[in-house]
Amino acid sequence: MRSPAELVDAVLAGEHAAVARMLTFVERRADGVDEALAKLHQHAGGAHVLGLTGPPGSGKSTLVTALSRHYRAQGRTVGILAVDPSSVFSGGAILGDRIRMSELGGDPGVFIRSIATRGALGGLSRASLDALTVLDAAGKDLVILETVGVGQAEVDVISAAQTVAVVSVPGMGDDVQAIKAGLLEIADVHVVNKADREGAGRTVAELRDMLRLSRRRADQWNVPIEQTVAATGQGVAELAERFAEHLAWMTEHGERERRARRNAATRIRWVAEQLVLDRLRPGVPDFDRAVDEVTARRGDPLSAARHLVAHL
Repeated sequence: MRSPAELVDAVLAGEHAAVARMLTFVERRADGVDEALAKLHQHAGGAHVLGLTGPPGSGKSTLVTALSRHYRAQGRTVGILAVDPSSVFSGGAILGDRIRMSELGGDPGVFIRSIATRGALGGLSRASLDALTVLDAAGKDLVILETVGVGQAEVDVISAAQTVAVVSVPGMGDDVQAIKAGLLEIADVHVVNKADREGAGRTVAELRDMLRLSRRRADQWNVPIEQTVAATGQGVAELAERFAEHLAWMTEHGERERRARRNAATRIRWVAEQLVLDRLRPGVPDFDRAVDEVTARRGDPLSAARHLVAHL
C-alpha cells in the first residue's frame, strides 16, 4: 500500500484511485497525510468551489446531479463532496457515496465522495476542507460541496466555498426556509428548486422582499434568485450562468482574493485549535498536573490554561 507521500504525483495527475485513497488517509489523519496535503496545497486554487446548502427535502442532491451533467456536457470535470452526518458507532458517513447520485458513478470526469462531519463545530470538519484541497489539486474544474441540510454545516459552508447557493423549495411548511435557518446572509445565489410546485412564485417573491430589506452596500454583489426543476433540468443552465457571473464578479472586484484569505484564516485557526486540543487532554503529563492543581484548589482553571498554552 502506497503512503500519502507516494500518492501525491498520482493525485496531481487526476487518478481517481489515488484521489480516493488520499481522501481515506485524510479522514483517518494517517501518518504523513499532513505533509502530503502541504504539497497538494501548492497546486490548488484553480477550481471554482460551489457550496450548496438548504433544508432537507429541497432536492440538493438532484440539483448537484443536474449541475454535474451540465458541466460535463461542456467538457468540464467535477468533484462532489457530500458532507454527511457521522455515524455515532463507526465515525463514518451514514449516507455513503453515490447513493443519491448513482447515475454519475460511471463518468470518469466526475468524482463523488461523502465526508463525515465527525461532530465538528458547526458541522464542517477539517477533513472536508482538506478534501477540497485534494480535489482542487487533482485538477477538477469545479468542486461542489453539498451539505446534508440538517443544521450541521449550513453556516460553515461559507468558509469553504467561493460561491454559496442556498436552496429553498415551496410547500414545506415555512414560506422561506432559508430565513428560518439563518442562511439569508450567506447566499450568493438563491435557488428555488421544484419550481413547478404550487407556491413557487410566492417563495420567490418573499425571498425578493427579504433581499430588498437586507442591508447592502452599493458595491456588493446583487444576489439573484433562480428557479429550477432539477429533476427535469429546467433552469439548471441559467443557474450555472449565475455561478459563472459570480466568479467573474469576485475576480473583478477583488472578492476572490478576500475570500481566499478568509478561507486560509479559517483553516489555520481550525488546525491550530486541533493541535492545541491534541496537547491538552488526559494522559499528557503537563495537562494531568494542571488538572491535579486545579482539583486541589492550588490553582485556578484560567491560570492553568494560560500556562499550558504558553508552554505548548
